[in-house]
Amino acid sequence: MLVLTRSQVRELVSMADAIELMKTAFAELSAGRTVSPLRTVIPLPDREGDALFMPAYVPAMDALGLKSVNVFRRNLERGLPVIHAIVSLVDPETGQPMALMDGTYLTALRTGAVSGAAADLLARPESRVLAAIGAGAQGITQIAAVCAVRPIERVIAVDVNEQALERLRQQLRNDWPEIESRLETTTDAGAAVREADVICTATTSRTPVFRDEDVRPGTHISAVGAYTPEMQELPAETVARATVVVDAVDAALAEAGDLIIPLNDGLVTREHFARELGMVASGTAPGRTSDDEVTLFKSVGNAVQDVVVAKRAVERAWEMGVGTEVELA
Repeated sequence: MLVLTRSQVRELVSMADAIELMKTAFAELSAGRTVSPLRTVIPLPDREGDALFMPAYVPAMDALGLKSVNVFRRNLERGLPVIHAIVSLVDPETGQPMALMDGTYLTALRTGAVSGAAADLLARPESRVLAAIGAGAQGITQIAAVCAVRPIERVIAVDVNEQALERLRQQLRNDWPEIESRLETTTDAGAAVREADVICTATTSRTPVFRDEDVRPGTHISAVGAYTPEMQELPAETVARATVVVDAVDAALAEAGDLIIPLNDGLVTREHFARELGMVASGTAPGRTSDDEVTLFKSVGNAVQDVVVAKRAVERAWEMGVGTEVELA
C-alpha cells in the first residue's frame, strides 16, 4: 500500500488539475454513473466536534475509496487545525488496499477546486474582486481556485479573528506566493461584499455572514461551509433571488441549512435547487444567462471529489516514484 504525505499530495495534484477533475467528477455524479451514499456524521457536542465518514466509487476513473474527516472547533484554542482527515483508496478490481494519504490538504484542495469549477462556469469573465469569508484552511484554497480561473486583482479576506487572517496570509505566502500581493484583510464582511464580483464563504456559522442588500447584481457566490441543517452562512433572501446550482440535490437538501431554512420558510420551492454543477459542466443545464444575474453554488461536499483527486495523486506518484510503500500483511 502506498502512503502519501500532505506535501506529496500537494506536489502531485495542482489546483488547475483538481478543478478539471471536479468538472468530470460532478458530470459523472449528475449522470448517475457514480456511487456516493450520504455521509455518516457522528456528532461529538461535548467536544465541539463532528466525525464524518464518506465513501465513493467513480467507475469512469477507477476510483474507489473512503474519506474520514474530523472537524473539531476547539482546536483553534489548542493551536491545531480545525480539520483533520485521511483518504484511503481500494483497488476496484481486487478489493486490495491501494493507498492511504493525508486528507486534510486534499479536502481543502478539492473543496477549493469545486468552487473554482463553479466560478469558471458561473462567474462573469471579467470578475476582478474576490471576497473570501472564513480564513481557515478551506478559505485559503477557495482563494487559490478562484484566482486560477478569473483575472482577480483584489482578494479581500474576511474573518472575525485577526490571528486567523494572519495565518491565512502566511499560508498564501508559503503555498501561493503569487497571490499574497493581491491580499487585503478585514473583519468587516459588509464592506468586502459590497465591492465583490465573487464571494466565497467557508465558515461553520449558524447565522448569515453578510447581508443580502450588500450583494451587487452580477455577483457569483460559492458557499462551501455550513454543512449541517442548523448552520447558515447565507441570507435566505440571497438564496431566494439567486440562480442556485448545487453539487448534488439530495445531499444538499439533506445537509445544507443554507437551502433547508429558506425552503422550510416557504421562500422557495424544491425546484429552486434542481440544477447540479455536473449538469452545467456537461451542458445539460444552463449556467449564467445575464450579467446582472446573481449566481450561487452551494456545496456540502461529496466523496467523489476525494476519490478522484486521490486517484490522480496515486497515478502521478507511481509515475514519479513518490511515496512510501507499506506492507500490511
